[in-house]
Amino acid sequence: MTTEVARVPLPTPYGVFDVRAFERNDGHVYIAMTIGEIGDGQDLLVRVHSECLTGDALGSLRCDCGIQLRLSLRMIAAEGRGVFIYATGHEGRGIGLVNKLRAYAAQDHGADTVDANTLLGLPVDSRDYTDTAAVLAELGVRTVRLLTNNPTKAAGLRKAGLTIDRIIPLQTAPHHRNNSYLTTKAHRLGHVRPTGDPLPPPPSTRVDATALLGEVRPRPDRPYVVLKYAQTLDGRIATSTGDARWISGEEERTVSHALRAACDGVMVGIGTVVQDDPQLTVRMVAGASPIRIVLDSTLRVAPSAKVLDADASTIVLTTALSEPERRDELRRRGARVEVVAGRDGHIDLRCALAALRHMGVESVLVEGGSRVITSLLAGHLVDRMIVSLSPIVIGTGTQAVNSLGITQVADGIRLAHRTVVPVGDDLLLAGDVVGDDLAGPAAGEPFVELVGDDAVVADSGRRR
Repeated sequence: MTTEVARVPLPTPYGVFDVRAFERNDGHVYIAMTIGEIGDGQDLLVRVHSECLTGDALGSLRCDCGIQLRLSLRMIAAEGRGVFIYATGHEGRGIGLVNKLRAYAAQDHGADTVDANTLLGLPVDSRDYTDTAAVLAELGVRTVRLLTNNPTKAAGLRKAGLTIDRIIPLQTAPHHRNNSYLTTKAHRLGHVRPTGDPLPPPPSTRVDATALLGEVRPRPDRPYVVLKYAQTLDGRIATSTGDARWISGEEERTVSHALRAACDGVMVGIGTVVQDDPQLTVRMVAGASPIRIVLDSTLRVAPSAKVLDADASTIVLTTALSEPERRDELRRRGARVEVVAGRDGHIDLRCALAALRHMGVESVLVEGGSRVITSLLAGHLVDRMIVSLSPIVIGTGTQAVNSLGITQVADGIRLAHRTVVPVGDDLLLAGDVVGDDLAGPAAGEPFVELVGDDAVVADSGRRR
């Protein structure tokens, strides 16, 4: 039994929804958000969203619930007619918030999302959709196109009397922290895997780029580091004038955004920020934007830089050479500013990565510029490389990797566990960096971030 208890217009980033609250006998509340006219109730785009405090409100990356919430609101608003139902009491597939956190703890000890519930003596999924169907009927909804990846949800709504004309999967990009969770739901619970098919992707935003990352294995002293750049056939990431828009095609750039969505952080040097003013957010796929990490030894980042906007979190790593007043100014802008050890006026990369690991960052996607890429390779601080090769020849220009001091081919950095994928007109090559050099340089051996005041370098395809 549900009773309507409140109604109010609610402005959101996606448009103004008409919000109606329906209270159940047990005290739980269903929120119905409608946009446009219900009319005859036929063929409405509908999302029934199960409550997930950790994902919806706190931005947890252990699931994709928050991303699905925002994506479905955007899709319904774009259509101009539809209903979004927020079902409280459905937390953790019905086991409640505290039990869900206990299940997370079991998952951290090796159980998957199904076994974690059963180990705690709890049902795998105890949600009931009778009241949801009743709310939709009260709104005048008759037939729907249901936004879901869960066939059990569709079956439950049909059993409760709702007519579903079509099921529309919610296409999201996975994070390395929730990829196994999504895989388990697909294999054991019959969910549609939201990321779609493995690469290469169809011409849409349904991209799973996690295979390109390899096995994410953070170390105690630093995150898992992935280098990613796009280059021409003759090995250039920009022309001699610095132009790099666009070396790679739109399909490849979509994969790059999916890679961002799969990692905790995306890192660039200050030269890239000054030259390109990138946003470093996820926009070409439905996924979580990573933490933006800027290496800036003297805090040259401009107050108007896009990496300081409110679209994602930002960490600026600097040295004692930066002015304390400038650090405070950036903090007031919402950026986290951390002072790390420097060397010869530049940031000590090993210390920078150690600081990130201490903050809980497990994976970092490095997108430029060329001096940062070179310094990380020279410092033996790279786990994986992903290089996009585009069918273009430009001659003289900026190369991704500069001198590493290697004089014999046999001593070159090699890749193992390689993946080669055609994406549009481009070719992606990914592989693990292997060899004795993974142990890193000897203690005290210098390796620095080489982006100084005199170096403004175009990065891998001018990331926007």
